[in-house]
Amino acid sequence: MTKDKNKYINRELSWLQFNARVLQEAADENVPLIERLRFLGIFSNNLDEFFKVRYATVKRIYEAGKGGKSELGGIKAGDLLEEITQIVIKHQSTSLEILENIENELEKEDIHIINEKEIDAEHHNFIKNYFYQEVSPALVVIVLNEYVAIPELKDSAAYLTIKMSNPKGKDQFALIEISKAMDRFVVLPMKDNSNYIIMLDDLIRYCFDDIFNIFKYESITAHMIKITRDGELDFDSDLSKSFISKISESVKDRQSGDPIRFVYDKSIDTDTLDFLLDIMGIDKKDSIIPGGRYHNRRDYMDFPSLGRKDLLYDKINPLPVEGLNLEESIFKTIAKKDYLVYAPYHAFSYVVKFLREAALDPKVKTIKITIYRLAQISHVASSLINAAKNGKKVTVSIELRARFDEEANINYAEQMQDAGVNMLFGVTGLKVHCKMCVIEREEHNKLVRYGFISTGNFNESTAKFYTDFTLLTANSKLLKDVNKVFDFFEVNYKINRYKHIIVSPHYTQSKLFALIDIEIENVKKGKPAYIKLKLNSISSYKMIDKLYEASSAGVKIQMIVRGLCCLVPGVKGMSENIEVISIIDKFLEHTRLYMFGNDDNPQIYISSADWMTRNIDNRVEVSCPIYDKEIKKELQDLFEICWNDNVKARIINENQDNNYRVNDKKKIRAQFETYDYYLNKLEK
Repeated sequence: MTKDKNKYINRELSWLQFNARVLQEAADENVPLIERLRFLGIFSNNLDEFFKVRYATVKRIYEAGKGGKSELGGIKAGDLLEEITQIVIKHQSTSLEILENIENELEKEDIHIINEKEIDAEHHNFIKNYFYQEVSPALVVIVLNEYVAIPELKDSAAYLTIKMSNPKGKDQFALIEISKAMDRFVVLPMKDNSNYIIMLDDLIRYCFDDIFNIFKYESITAHMIKITRDGELDFDSDLSKSFISKISESVKDRQSGDPIRFVYDKSIDTDTLDFLLDIMGIDKKDSIIPGGRYHNRRDYMDFPSLGRKDLLYDKINPLPVEGLNLEESIFKTIAKKDYLVYAPYHAFSYVVKFLREAALDPKVKTIKITIYRLAQISHVASSLINAAKNGKKVTVSIELRARFDEEANINYAEQMQDAGVNMLFGVTGLKVHCKMCVIEREEHNKLVRYGFISTGNFNESTAKFYTDFTLLTANSKLLKDVNKVFDFFEVNYKINRYKHIIVSPHYTQSKLFALIDIEIENVKKGKPAYIKLKLNSISSYKMIDKLYEASSAGVKIQMIVRGLCCLVPGVKGMSENIEVISIIDKFLEHTRLYMFGNDDNPQIYISSADWMTRNIDNRVEVSCPIYDKEIKKELQDLFEICWNDNVKARIINENQDNNYRVNDKKKIRAQFETYDYYLNKLEK
C-alpha cells in the first residue's frame, strides 16, 4: 500500500461508502416502510450523479494516459475504475435484496406491487383503458432493422429492449423508451381492502400485443437497459454568443455525452447483450453493471403514499424563531439583534418574508442576492421580480452552472432579466456558491444595511428536508464585507480585503490555517484547544494535512461529515486525536459549521464551503463569524446534540465499515433531539 493510500481515503471510494450509508437507511427496519423505499430511490439517484460526474472524471484521466495516482489518492485510474465497478455491483445486489424485503413487508400491510403476470380480471379493463388513454399516445417505440440505425440513447433514460421471436423467419428487435413524463407507479383500484400498484414497465409489458400486433411472432421478451453519460459541460468558444446561450447549448449536448455506465437486466440473453454493447460503443473501461428487472429506481423517491401516514415519517410543523414574528417588520426586529433560522426546524418563511418586505418597503433602495439553486416554483424569484417592478435596484448573481439545475436557473434568469433585474452570471473561472443577501434601506437620510448569510440554497422545496443555517442580521461590519463580495462580482480584477467574513478563493485556506495554528499554539502552552467541524465533505489534502498537524500537536478534533471524507481518523502518530462520525437520517444534513476553541473564547463560523479543493480554490464562498453570544451558545448546543447521536451516527474509520455508534448512554437521535431543543426553548 502506498503512502498516499495510508494517509488519505480515495474520494470516489469514500463517496461510495457514503451512499452505502444511505442504503443502510433503506435496510433499517426502524425506518417507516415507504420511507425505506424512498431511500432506495435516493441511493439510485446519487449513484446516477456519481457516474455522470466522478466516474466520468476518472475515466477521462485514464483515457488521457495518466496514471492519476497523485489526483486519486495513490490509486491508478484504471485500477480505480475497476474497483468502483466491483463495489457498485455489490451495492446494487444488496439494494435488490433490500427491495425484495421491503416488498414482502408491504404485502403484510396489504400493499401489493404486482407485475404483468399477476393482473387479474378485475384490473384488466382499468389497465387497458389506462394504456390507451395515458400511455400509448406518449409511447416512443423504435423498430430496429437494417434500414433504421439504433438511436442515441438518452442519458439515464430507461429502455425496454424487445425481442420478437419467429422460428420461421428473422427475429425482430425494438426499443421502447420509458417516458419520464408519466408516473412510474400506477395505482390500481383497491380490491378486498388492499392496495395494488403496477410499475409502468410491467403495464407496458402487459400490453405488448396492443403495441406489436402488426408483427408475426410466437413469443416476445423484454429486458430493461439504461445508459449513463458523462455529465461534464463543454462550452462553445464562440464570443458572439451570450453566456446563457452557451450554457443552454451545453446542457442539450449533455444528452449525447460519452457513455460511461451501462446497466442491464442480468436475465438478458448473451447474444442480445453483446449486440447492444457493440452498437453503443461500450468498452471494458465503462462500468457494465448487471442489475434487476427494473432500472431508474430513483423513481422510488416518488413512491405513492396511498394515504398511509403510518408508513411515513411524521411531518414536523416548522417552529417559530423565538423573538421573530412573521406578522411584524423583519427589519425592525433584526435591527436590535441577530437571529438564526435553522431549516427545516424553523420555517423558511422568514427568508421569504425578508425579501417580500424589501420588495414593498418604499425605503428600500437596493437588493443584492446570490442564487445557486431555486425551487421549481420560487417565491424568492417572484419577490425579486416584484421588487424590480417596484423600482428597487435589484442585483442577482445567479450561477448558471449549478450542476443539473442549469436549465431551471436559465429559465429564472431570463424571467428576472425581462423584469429589469440586473443579472450577474458569475466570475470567469469560478462558480459562485456563497449564499447571501444584502439590502440598503434609507433611514434618517443615510443608507442602512440589512441582510442574511446562509449555509444553503434559497430554495423553499429543499428547505423542507435540508438542514441549513441562515443568519438574519443588521450588523454593519458583516454586511459591509458582504457588499464588497458583490463589488468583486462586478469588478473581478479587484480583490478586496475583508475584516470579518472569510471569502474563497482568496482567503479561506490562509484564514482557516491561521485559526488552526492558534489551537496548535494554545495546546503547546497547556491551554484549552479544540476544533469542531460539521461538513458535508472533506477532500482537500492541504486541509487534511493541517488537521493532521493539529492532531499530532495534541489538539482534540471532532468532525461530523455527512458525505465523503478523505481524512483517515484515529491513526497513531498522524490522527489519533481526530474522531469523525456521519449522520444519515430523515433530513439531509447540509449545515457547515466551524468551531475553534480559542482559549475558551470560541470563534464560530457558519459557511457555504465544505473543505474541498473546489470550495477553497475554485468557488466564491463565504464563511460568516457569529458574534451574538446567544447564537454562539445555540450553535454549540446544536453541535453537541449531533455529536452525541447514538442512533443514526456512523463511525468513520480507516476500514470504512460504516458501523453505527453504539454505547450505553441515553438514546439520542440528533434530528429529533434538535426539534425538541427548539420546542423547549419556546416553552420556557
